[in-house]
Amino acid sequence: MYLIPAIDLMGGKCVRLLQGNYQKVTIYHHHPLELAQRFQDAGISHLHLVDLEGAKARTPVNLKVLEAIAGRTSLRIDFGGGIQTTDDLRRVFDAGASQATIGSIAVKNPDLFSQWIARHGSESIILAADVRQGKVAVSGWQETTPLAVIDFISQQVQLGVQYVLCTDIERDGTLQGVNCQLYEDILQHLPHIQLIASGGVSSLADIEALQPLKLYGVIIGKAFYEERITWQDLRQFAK
Repeated sequence: MYLIPAIDLMGGKCVRLLQGNYQKVTIYHHHPLELAQRFQDAGISHLHLVDLEGAKARTPVNLKVLEAIAGRTSLRIDFGGGIQTTDDLRRVFDAGASQATIGSIAVKNPDLFSQWIARHGSESIILAADVRQGKVAVSGWQETTPLAVIDFISQQVQLGVQYVLCTDIERDGTLQGVNCQLYEDILQHLPHIQLIASGGVSSLADIEALQPLKLYGVIIGKAFYEERITWQDLRQFAK
């Protein structure tokens, strides 16, 4: 299970929102490239890069930050936020992303999403299945759909999806612990997907609780930035 640090971008800085609320912003680091390089030095191999402004604007905004990190580290970067068109997706890959994380289009334009998977391959696309009270949320979590998360993921797997990033929105940024039951339920129905857990990680104990599920990875954000997970912890679990 990969530890995947998240860098959420706003104004060129590393920030965190509380439960996706753009009015509740905390700035944690002013230099995302420097932070990414430190992650690599600690043995981290994957990075989750989120363009919060892009998600709101519905087009990628922070591609220069992506380009800088991709050009000066060997991290496997997945980039999400505002990817709405084929041109958006091309620009994200051209800027150096290894994978694109896509949620809204999979809900609102499944035919286009299917074309992207066919064109770029399932290794290059991560389905963002963001959950609020069991239902899928889109558009930077500003809209909640009637789609049940397991049904939604099942539909997308039939189109070729292999990687799924599932965020429990109600736990995101709260440090309340991970929703192990959510990920266990998903894997019980869909045991062959590469599932990445996100939301609520508060300490190494949460990471250890997820290990028996054999997830592909777990996103760590606020717990690291609030120093509940240390650089030494990263080195211990990094692979």
